[in-house]
This record gives sequence, C-alpha cells and structure tokens, in this order.
Amino acid sequence: MKEKNLLDVYYPEVDTRVPVIIWFHGGGLTSGQKEIPLALKNKGFCVVGVGYRLSPNVPAETCITDATAAIAWVFKNIERFNGDPNAIFVSGHSAGGYLALMSIMDKSRLKKHDLDSDRVAGLVPFSGHTITHFTIRKEQGIPGERPLIDNLAPLYHVRNNAPPILLITGDREKELLGRYEENAYFYRMMKVNGHPDVTLYEMDGYGHGMTEPAFPLLVDFVNRKTNLK
Repeated sequence: MKEKNLLDVYYPEVDTRVPVIIWFHGGGLTSGQKEIPLALKNKGFCVVGVGYRLSPNVPAETCITDATAAIAWVFKNIERFNGDPNAIFVSGHSAGGYLALMSIMDKSRLKKHDLDSDRVAGLVPFSGHTITHFTIRKEQGIPGERPLIDNLAPLYHVRNNAPPILLITGDREKELLGRYEENAYFYRMMKVNGHPDVTLYEMDGYGHGMTEPAFPLLVDFVNRKTNLK
C-alpha cells in the first residue's frame, strides 16, 4: 500500500515563488489514484497530485490522515519546487473534495504537524461531502441514504476563521444524493457563523462529473486571491 501514499509535483521553471494547488482525486475513498489535472497545467501554478491509502485496505478515516500529512509535506517542502508556502490552495473532486474540507476545517489535524490550517490560502472542494462520507458511514453499517453529521463531517467544524472557500457542485437534479443541498447547508452555516468569504456555485446541466467546467473557476479563484489578474 506504500505506493498509494505518494504524491507528484508539477512545477514551472521560474525564478519566483508561484501559487500552489493541492489536488485530491475522487473515487469514494475506495478507488482512484493521484493525478495532475491537465486543466491546471501551464497556468503558472505548482500542482501537487496526492495519492492516499484506500478503504477497505485501511479504515476510511485513514484517508483523511494521509491527506493531512500530504498538506503538511507541501507546506514544509514546496519551496524546493518554486512554490509559495503562503499561497497554498487545497482542492479535489468528490472524495477528494471531502478530504480537502476535512483536512482544513478540522484544525486539530494539521495541528498535529505543528501547522495552523488557517495558513491555507483557499479551499475549493468540487462536489465534496460536507456530511460524514458515505464510505465511513458504510463501515458503521449506516446506509448511504441516511445522513450523519459527526466529527468526521466538515459541517461539524464550521467556523468563521477558516480560509476563503469556493464550493462547487453539479446540478442539484443531476448530482449524487443531496450533494448540492449538503454543500448549500455548509455554505449557509458558514455564513451564519460569520465567515466573510464563502461562495457556492451550482454547475447547471452537469452531474457529479463536473470537473472540466469547474476547473476555470478554480483557476480564477487562485488568480484573484493571489492578485495574478
């Protein structure tokens, strides 16, 4: 399983520090592999594609532990690849979006690596669970149609001092069970808690596989937050 717990770094040959996007692949915490999305190449960013161990080989919660360790590695090493540790954005699709959210919203996870999750410049989950992930629920004997919000749910960790957040989902009528609605609830609870910079986009006409039309939104978000445009 060691080969799963690796990452790839794509970086430009430049003389300055550039923004960094950490990308977690999807696959329900049970499948998939690290990837550098083509849509993020040649945009002037470092892109880190993260692999993580998968259920059922490990408990699904271990995926969060691996994801957090990868983020910590990036903070401590990305300058070697021309990346700016003060401009790190965390993103991913589906299960990867869930891992992005959990790694940053639960401040205790990066704290174990002596890092403050609020140092992250932005959080951009693509169609990620904000309730407890269905694979974690399955391990507990809970069916996918029964929602759960416990300490393994990003919604459990809503707070007003989290990094800027861009939530992106597919069309609510084409998405997986309630995925738009749980993101909308997360958005509303962040606003209620006084978070000043959270946005929700619904990609009309697109289902759960909404990554391609969503990538330009991620690129624009990074550019705006780092004043590249």
